[in-house]
Amino acid sequence: MPVETLIVGPLQVCCYLFYDATTLEGVIIDPGDADQKILQKVEAMNLKIKYILGTHGHPDHLLGVDFLRSVLKVPFFLHREDHRFFQIPENFLTFKLWGFPENPKADALLEEGQILKIGNTHLQVIHTPGHSPGSVCFWNKEENLLFTGDTLFVEGIGRADLPGGNYNLMMKSIREKILILPKDTLIYPGHDYGSKSVSTLEEQLMENPFLQED
Repeated sequence: MPVETLIVGPLQVCCYLFYDATTLEGVIIDPGDADQKILQKVEAMNLKIKYILGTHGHPDHLLGVDFLRSVLKVPFFLHREDHRFFQIPENFLTFKLWGFPENPKADALLEEGQILKIGNTHLQVIHTPGHSPGSVCFWNKEENLLFTGDTLFVEGIGRADLPGGNYNLMMKSIREKILILPKDTLIYPGHDYGSKSVSTLEEQLMENPFLQED
């Protein structure tokens, strides 16, 4: 699969490099730290990074954005709902009290259904609110894989008790936006909390206790 995974930052975020193997054009998804190993991996693989993408606006997933976009001279994309919500000081207060710096401002705003072209392949934006108002997943149909951020984990789901979180809305997003995809779709989550780092939708329907509630 054209995916490299790096575990970075204080909360052990899964940062992904997704790329087109033919052109080596790629994106960085959720750079959770200004970690030199992200840049070193990009350089070692000769990747031509086109965008930095955030699955959502929680700062543990965005700590490396300013460093990487400064070095690589590429734009940072975030869904408009999270960009708006976390620019409001009171909505960011919890994260500030935890010691996180102010979120980077997005260069461009993501929308439901938007197609991001990466070489000869693409990622489709799927808006999955609930963990945060602007949480998104990125789906690549060709390789049948989905970057789920903190919406759906392997054997778990994201928390809904942070500012802007809504458990019922998150479950609705999972059932109506994610579980309708092909059952062999590979899941690449925002944190590696399960017994496996990557799973499929079919496995999660059988093994994820949060999908057994009905």
